[in-house]
Amino acid sequence: MKNKTETTNQTTTSQFKTDSPIQSVAACDTAFCKFLSANDTGETGSHQSGFLIPKNAVSMFFDTPGEKGSNKDTWIHINWPDGITRKSRAIYYGVGTRNEYRLTNFGREFPYLKPDHTGSLLILTKTGDAYEGFVLDTEEEINEFLDFVGISIVQTNRLIPKDNISLETRERSSILAFIDSLDIEFPDAMLMAANARAISKSVHGLSTEKIISNPDKAVLIWTDTEFKIFRALENSRYIERVQKGFDTLDEFFSFAKSAQNRRFSRAGKSLERHLAALFREAGLQFEEQVVTEGNKKPDFIFPSGDAYRDSNFPVEKLTFLAVKTTCKDRWRQILNECNRLKDEPKYLFTLQQGISSNQLKEMEAENVILVVPKEYITYYPKLFQEKIWSLEKFINHVRAKEELIVDNTF
Repeated sequence: MKNKTETTNQTTTSQFKTDSPIQSVAACDTAFCKFLSANDTGETGSHQSGFLIPKNAVSMFFDTPGEKGSNKDTWIHINWPDGITRKSRAIYYGVGTRNEYRLTNFGREFPYLKPDHTGSLLILTKTGDAYEGFVLDTEEEINEFLDFVGISIVQTNRLIPKDNISLETRERSSILAFIDSLDIEFPDAMLMAANARAISKSVHGLSTEKIISNPDKAVLIWTDTEFKIFRALENSRYIERVQKGFDTLDEFFSFAKSAQNRRFSRAGKSLERHLAALFREAGLQFEEQVVTEGNKKPDFIFPSGDAYRDSNFPVEKLTFLAVKTTCKDRWRQILNECNRLKDEPKYLFTLQQGISSNQLKEMEAENVILVVPKEYITYYPKLFQEKIWSLEKFINHVRAKEELIVDNTF
């Protein structure tokens, strides 16, 4: 029979495992902390086992409180530092004279249920169904943590109010946790973009419903978060090299050029990844980097490359979207990417904040419709603002075309 307290290698549902309680609390849904009493650590000589959990924190483990006259329990996996994972039991004792909640079943070798940890600070966090646990022993660690979460010593032994932690602090802690989890120097654009969205969901509360209702805001938050991740990565990866200095100007320029090229390459690719995620959330049919005439690869074709290549598929039900982070001088590159759509509107999404009237007149003459985040439209000349589309308007336009395709069985 398998021992219930044995260590497991089960993967949690967290985006990444942290080794810092500050990072874990910043990224989690719910958090709790308490100072371990002599009763918790067994120093009183009692026969109780595990941590006593106050009634104000039972929502971390149970949907409803326990009822007097009966016991109830649930099994959870908790990740602790140094790769320790325990399948533990949250239990309510309501029979006889007992009326308490405990977290039990840690095993004899569990390092934190020992008298030496009396007076240490226990921290538990929960994200989805994944739990993390920490025990802080030194005054420096404890005070740093309490300062971070904005509570005093007398405000422990309860759930930690997440509102006390500033948005910027939670975001930075989540970014540092992601960087700490990497075993490569720089992740590819897909991983960077995916984690920017995961952090935005955790820190900014960007649920699917909010993304669908306001895609313009979502893409800006995602892009901004990823930029912060990338800058933090650059600082982490390059700081020692910069501080060491360079022997020659050629060595310096070579290093600087390499770093700059990485920045330019990342920006365009990440924006495409975020837009693809938005379109998926919106339920749109699309394909990326479809090969068209002359081996060209437009960024997005709606509904698919097969539809584009099917001569029987109506041209008016196809949509082409190009993506350029900035497009003041490079917008003409999109004009010949889709020969079948040469007489149809060409849509161009950009984060460019303003273009001159002369450039916009040229775009209009070439049947190019600019798509920008809604709040950026006011940065453009007033004469053209009504002609510029928001991302939400573009998504609704494509969705309307999809409904026509279904109605006509194409």
